[in-house]
Amino acid sequence: MAAAADHDSIHTGIAPGEKMDHIGEVESGKNELVPTIQYTPAEERAVVWKQDRIIIPLAASIYFLCYLDRSNIGNARILNNSTHNDMQTETGSTPYQFNIALMVFLVAYALFEVPSNILLKKLRPSRWLAFLMFSWGAITMGLGGVQSFPAMATTRFLLGMFEAGLFPGLVYYLTFWYKADERSLRVAFILASATLAGAFGGAIAFGIGHMNGAQGLSAWRWLFIIEGAPSCVSALFVLLVLPDYPEEFMKGKDREIALARLHLEGSKSHHRSMTWADAKATLTDWRLYGHYLIYFGVSVPFSSLSLFTPAITQGLKYKDLQAQLMTVPPYAVAYVTQIFVSWSADHFNARGMHSAVFSLIGAIGFIASASLPPDAYLQRYGCLILAAAGAFACIPPMLGWLTSNVYSTASVGLAVALNVSFGAGLGQIPGVWIYKGDESVRGFPTGHWTNAGMLLFVSAGSFLLRFVYGYKNRKLLREAGPGQEVRLFKL
Repeated sequence: MAAAADHDSIHTGIAPGEKMDHIGEVESGKNELVPTIQYTPAEERAVVWKQDRIIIPLAASIYFLCYLDRSNIGNARILNNSTHNDMQTETGSTPYQFNIALMVFLVAYALFEVPSNILLKKLRPSRWLAFLMFSWGAITMGLGGVQSFPAMATTRFLLGMFEAGLFPGLVYYLTFWYKADERSLRVAFILASATLAGAFGGAIAFGIGHMNGAQGLSAWRWLFIIEGAPSCVSALFVLLVLPDYPEEFMKGKDREIALARLHLEGSKSHHRSMTWADAKATLTDWRLYGHYLIYFGVSVPFSSLSLFTPAITQGLKYKDLQAQLMTVPPYAVAYVTQIFVSWSADHFNARGMHSAVFSLIGAIGFIASASLPPDAYLQRYGCLILAAAGAFACIPPMLGWLTSNVYSTASVGLAVALNVSFGAGLGQIPGVWIYKGDESVRGFPTGHWTNAGMLLFVSAGSFLLRFVYGYKNRKLLREAGPGQEVRLFKL
């Protein structure tokens, strides 16, 4: 936080990245004594791996189901439209009304991010995430029964309300377990499950499309019922298995190592929840608004690709169920790209530059697709893959960058929630409107050019923010007194 930057930037006794290899007690920047023990890098890696084995697969699976239940409406919109059994037709919705139903989800998503992240710590992560999971699963199944536009819009609003807390909650949750230079890769594994959900969602819709008329229900209704049920069932598993905090999950020396290695960088279960002073300090930390703005920019292509990839592939002359199947390769390539970029960003402490470069690559993909002739179907499909890979890959480093540069437990929770609320909530709303059905034969120029412009903004903003942090670091080093250890901002 800007108000506490000088206070938090000075370490007493431990330099950033230095292993704690002495015995005694170290006083943290928050005036609390924390035990330190002697341990080796191999022992630390073993502790991190023990955490990874349970936390990352569980968190990725939760977000996989969340994203599947959120984005399947894009598949339902065109599923079996050749026989007029698609969702838009059977609910009697106009294209404009259907987009309204997509948008109200995002309105709820923006409104409920912050309170949800506050409740996550108050009620414990396992309990709150399990509650959210069961709720959105049940609501998704309920979408299979809607008969009209008002019912569809209301149900989508409720879905947004309960899904709002999941992704910022998971990012916040990771700060209790991992150091700053470990988070981008873990966020990537979680976020990449969204690209897997996009890939599987198309494949699942392709299969369920053949169930059209089974038991008197259209295939799009089966799509919501079948994809919502696993979230409800899995909620109980999450409640029982997901560990809340390292001090409760680890035992013996592993517990001591887990606590000692995070005494400066991690969020703490015993820290107070949000106070007005915490909120004011975070809300007036103006450098954080740079993070919020670039996340707003990347959320437009994120949401539009999530909702309209089936429509985009259909515009490339892939018909009906084949259009669902052809959504798989762009997401599959994006998955691999996200993991590699996030590892590299943490490894080289270069999150800003990675976000800048890959958002630029995504912009090039959209520009090329918009510039090619509408009937250059194969080339435009290749551009879609490039655009998706670049747009998705720059997101995990952004989130790792933000959490690495906010230091108190309460502030991290609020900053992540604001970032995702402003970005993934408000920022995704324009993505609902930019792919216009009547532009399909022209190659969706409005959607592609808008996404290109937003990604160019992200690239420029990431580079500028990287410059600001570099300047702040040089200033901290100049002002540090003799013998003082300086906690630099992550780049």
